[in-house]
Amino acid sequence: MDELFGRERRTIAPGAVLVPDWLDLSAQQALLAECREWARPPAGLREVTTPGGGRMSVRQFGLGWHWFPYGYARTAVDGDGSPVKPMPPSLVSLARRTASAALGGEYADAPYDIALINFYDADARMGMHRDQDEKSLDPVVSVSLGDTCVFRFGNGQTRAKPYTDVELRSGDAFVFGGESRLNYHGLPRVYPGTAPAGLGLAGRVNVTLRVSGMA
Repeated sequence: MDELFGRERRTIAPGAVLVPDWLDLSAQQALLAECREWARPPAGLREVTTPGGGRMSVRQFGLGWHWFPYGYARTAVDGDGSPVKPMPPSLVSLARRTASAALGGEYADAPYDIALINFYDADARMGMHRDQDEKSLDPVVSVSLGDTCVFRFGNGQTRAKPYTDVELRSGDAFVFGGESRLNYHGLPRVYPGTAPAGLGLAGRVNVTLRVSGMA
């Protein structure tokens, strides 16, 4: 999908910025290969069950910290119980570069220490929620690989409107911090078969990078 004049960076809300085509195909391929290795056991890709017994359609694993509903641990407490793999320096660098490109250089040394990596198949969805289990309010950095999706970015008070639907394609980055750090957001749709032909991925991988604020 090539636009005549290309796709421009967009500010969706104060502190929430879409950076299109942030990673070229070569960088996407390299990141995807790393994600596949990190996703292997121990503490690998798993299905997530909520306290009420519901099962999320998105499969997930963590690096640095393990997220479970609704907190963090150093072991895969709702998985195989193994220690979480360390946060790779390559993802710390990616988070800092992306946050700085979107919101300014003040995040060049931000202590990013969480990577939550989600896999969406054609039927997976993510309901409206807030990223509020961290003690830090440094920006969340999200990088997309694979199929295009609709990313719904809402407000800070309710899961309902007003919200803005944003198309995220493979290689795009979305950063939200500042006034928008605790805004609700979700993913209502994935478009199967839209990943770049050279990527070698059926589905969508989302790499979400955060600062825990925890020791």
